[in-house]
Amino acid sequence: MTLKTTSLNAVHRETGAKMVDFGGWDMPVNYGSQIDEHHQVRRDCGMFDVSHMRVVDIQGEGVREFLRYLLANNVDKLTLPGKALYSAMLLENGGVIDDLIVYFMGECWFRIVVNAGTADKDIAWMKKQAGEFVVPHPNPLPEGEGTQSIVITSRDDLAMVAVQGPNARSKVWSALPGSKELTEKLIPFSAAAMDSMFIARTGYTGEDGFEIMLPAKAAPLLWTKLKDNGVKPIGLGARDTLRLEAGMNLYGQDMDETVGPLESGLAWTVDLKSERDFIGKAALLANPPNQKLVGLLLLDRGVLRGHQKVHTAQGTGEITSGSYSPTLEKSIALARVPKDVAIGDTVQVAIRDKLLTAQVVKYPFARNGKAVVSL
Repeated sequence: MTLKTTSLNAVHRETGAKMVDFGGWDMPVNYGSQIDEHHQVRRDCGMFDVSHMRVVDIQGEGVREFLRYLLANNVDKLTLPGKALYSAMLLENGGVIDDLIVYFMGECWFRIVVNAGTADKDIAWMKKQAGEFVVPHPNPLPEGEGTQSIVITSRDDLAMVAVQGPNARSKVWSALPGSKELTEKLIPFSAAAMDSMFIARTGYTGEDGFEIMLPAKAAPLLWTKLKDNGVKPIGLGARDTLRLEAGMNLYGQDMDETVGPLESGLAWTVDLKSERDFIGKAALLANPPNQKLVGLLLLDRGVLRGHQKVHTAQGTGEITSGSYSPTLEKSIALARVPKDVAIGDTVQVAIRDKLLTAQVVKYPFARNGKAVVSL
């Protein structure tokens, strides 16, 4: 199978990156020491090629109403251009098709960023739902005198570079003259356009910074400018340990189509209070969760990994994501356990033929450059 490549592939190879098959994409897992790259982002800043993520533009009359029905979170919160919202997109049975970020560009244009491995499936689902969705209209047109259409466009022409860390914004401003004036006042989860670039104050590391969308052909020049201003390239290996420390879900591990958002630590992204209906709402209301997502801190020596069984006084659970934490210098995990398990409980994790002790903690484990759980 031929792997897909981003417009930065040649740059990664010239830099000596270790390239791996990442969900069908030829991507850099690291450029040297993964632990050093992790600390680089927590302590200074680094940049990631995340161009395998898919940007999807949804345009047309009635887009807001469509997204009110399509997404579990409520896009009515989006009223200012560039404002962003994190949400899950659900099946009718409440399972998670994907988690995504949606940006408000205008009443007839919203922009969504979806995961690489689910992009084609996501777009097919969106188009299917759009084809069946009837846009409410205060003065319906007589039959045959016009229709309202929603156009869904996969922006394969765009690349995305994430610059993350406590010094990320200042180094982006140095690399891109004029960007400071446009983005200095952006609050987290908002974005601004600068020429052909769309600069969002979002990320997946628990650190401040930007995610920059731009024409794919211009990405190598941006990468070079950032590097010349002291931004080091970081591989997807460190991105995973950073997001785990930050308590951020990874689709396919911490959630998928077989698990609902309420069992995945995503209740805060699900709007069950308003009267609006959305796909999967009825299933969520009819099936209260009997499990929840918690953090685990390993007290014994070892490494927590996905799919390891967790034994609690209330029943058995399972680790969804686990790894060594460079910031805490301990092994940490996210685990789905019975809902009555409490913060502070001790549990047993089955690792090979041993039962090791772990403590249930409230995640995130680390953010803004430091540990935020008690050791």
